Amino acid sequence: MDKFLNILKKLRPIDIIIIFIILVALIVGAVTVSGKRATSSKQIEASTKVDIEVYFRGVVVTSNNSPFEIGDETFITIRNVPYTKLKITNVNYDRKKVMLPVGSGYQVVDDVTSPFNYDFLVTVEDDAKITKDGAVVGGNKIKIGLPVTLEGVDYRLNGIVSNISVSKKAESKKADDEIEKQVNKNQDVH
Repeated sequence: MDKFLNILKKLRPIDIIIIFIILVALIVGAVTVSGKRATSSKQIEASTKVDIEVYFRGVVVTSNNSPFEIGDETFITIRNVPYTKLKITNVNYDRKKVMLPVGSGYQVVDDVTSPFNYDFLVTVEDDAKITKDGAVVGGNKIKIGLPVTLEGVDYRLNGIVSNISVSKKAESKKADDEIEKQVNKNQDVH
């Protein structure tokens, strides 16, 4: 016991801190190896293709054609960080609408004061990793309300993610149902 006390008296405070850090690292390593602590690689539950719906409000288009075409590629920027080109799988658009009072109710009609104002809903497809927090695309968690930019040959528009859904079936039906349930739960969809 006297030898142990003599050794402790010879240790400086920095030596004690270093020994403490090494002990904590060994404990964390042992817990991780035993499987009681999850690492980032274990957070990914599945990888699948997802459809990301992007909503654009009040886009001014004076041409007779939509700037978005199904099958074209568009470059996506997520949180002001350029990501990659994605394939457009669906496009819906409609003229800006207004509500007019009619009798005791209301009627929705095209806004004739803004003849070139349109709302677009563009669906793009990408590979995603599904985690407990939702879909991760290009290192970014994709959630409803996330601002994104789509850019093509003749447009650059800022929109908002309005929906995320699994686009292609996983190899096993059970896994697919679980993935879809997890994505829908995390996105509060349906």
